[in-house]
This record gives sequence, C-alpha cells and structure tokens, in this order.
Amino acid sequence: MKHRLFKKVLVANRGEIAVRVMRACHELAISTVAVYSDADRDAIHTRYAGESIHIGGAAPTESYLDLDRVMKAAKDSGAEAIHPGYGFLSERKAFPEACAAAGIAFIGPPASAMDKLGDKLGARELARQHGVPVTPGTEAIGDAKAALEAARTIGLPVIIKPSGGGGGIGMKVVEREEDLRPALESAANAARSAFGDATVYLEKYVRNPRHVEIQVIADQHGHVVHLGERECSIQRRHQKILEESPSPAVTPEIRRRMGAAAVAACRAAGYQNAGTVEFIFSEGEFYFLEVNARLQVEHP
Repeated sequence: MKHRLFKKVLVANRGEIAVRVMRACHELAISTVAVYSDADRDAIHTRYAGESIHIGGAAPTESYLDLDRVMKAAKDSGAEAIHPGYGFLSERKAFPEACAAAGIAFIGPPASAMDKLGDKLGARELARQHGVPVTPGTEAIGDAKAALEAARTIGLPVIIKPSGGGGGIGMKVVEREEDLRPALESAANAARSAFGDATVYLEKYVRNPRHVEIQVIADQHGHVVHLGERECSIQRRHQKILEESPSPAVTPEIRRRMGAAAVAACRAAGYQNAGTVEFIFSEGEFYFLEVNARLQVEHP
C-alpha cells in the first residue's frame, strides 16, 4: 500500500538540525514551517523554511521548550506533522501525546516507547527480559545498608547511576566500601537537583570500556533494522568528542550480535523512527547502556 507524503511539516527546532530536516523535506517536495524565538529572528533556519512563526522570547523556556506555543504554531500553520529534531522537547512524551490529541503526526517514537526507555532502570530491565546483555546491577537503592549489601554481592568497584537522567550527571564510581555512603548521598542529591528524581541504582563498574552505539530505524509496522555501529570512546566528562564508523574494535560477529541486541531492545519497546542503542564493550563482551529515543546529534 502506498502512503501519501505529508504536505507540510513544522520543524520544532533551530540551527543545524532544523536546516537538515528542512532540506530533506524540500527534496521530497514537502513544505516546511520554521519556529523561532526573539533571539533567532534572523537565524538561517528561518530562511530555509517556506514560512516562519514567532513563538516567544529568547529563553528556550519561553519558546522552543514551551509545548503549548509549539502546538499553536503547528495548528495555525496547518502543518500535518511535526519533526522535533534533537534536544528541547524531543524526548518528552508529552510532545507525541499532544500531537496525537491534535491529529498531527509526530515524526519520532511514540509516547509509549519514550515512557519505557526514558527511565534507565526500566529500560535496563526491558533489555534484560529480551535477551540483551546487561552488567550485574540492582533495582532502585533506598539506603546505604542496601547499597553496601548489593556492592558486596556485585563486587567492587561499582558505579552509582541516576535512573532518570543522563549526560554523566550524578554518576559516582565507588572503589572502597567506606566511600559508598557519601557517594550514594551525592549521587541522589545531584539526580534530585538535575532531574527532579533522586532514584539511583548500582551497576558493576567496567574499567576502561569502549563506548559503541548502534543506529536503528523502525517503522510503525514493527520492522526494525540497524545501520551499523559508531565508536564513541573518545569522550570528555561523558560527552563524545570524536566518533568513528565502523569501530576498529568490533568484529563481524560482535557487530551481528550487537546489532541483533539493539533491534531486540527497540522492538520490545515498540520503537518507531530513528534512535540509538548504546553499549559498553570490553574484552569481547558488550553490555546495554541505554536507548536515545530521538534522532542522534551525530547521526550520519
């Protein structure tokens, strides 16, 4: 069955990603709508679009992060679909929910998949249930006594991770038992401050692993494929600096297994559109980290 392309797409972003999405739309003869803040009135993405709509003040909270303003712009323009780009509202499940309520297509994963993958503990358990390797770890840790018991079972060193966040914020590596209590308190406080959720958990800490991620793409009929891996091990403060594809460390057999694991995780979540499954890789074994439920910044 042949599906009709959208006639008009609003791009709820700015900068490089907005321009790239608009360029792709133009190649498909799809009209585009830009949104802009006071600070971006003359930005390049407004000149790429067929029409531009002002959505508020210079602060992102007054414009690109204001879901009501973005949805009003889409409705006023007659857009049939919204592309979120990355950042801003792209990983908030309220966005696809608002689109569904308005009868506007969301070019990204459904809210249900975001819900399953946005919480790291939930995503980890979902992956484990579907045969994706995970490092030894715990459920949510409530107090230092439970953390100490878990650390002794897992074996030091361990890493404390916030369940609701990312970017390395709140993560603490613990090498000695006496450091566990203060590290747990510090991690929980950082998570509460940054993400509004103090939930943390423990994992076995893998020393000096490679960071390898798999690009996936899925449709609404349950078809999921992967597009190979990216080597992302060169990082500073948990932020990627340089990426390489294919990874020089990944053999064809590891690539096959890692790709199959990425597909299994996304299929289990009911994922749609483009996304990225991240793994750590050490001594010939790989372990699930998380799924970025959006278009990756460094996508090819």
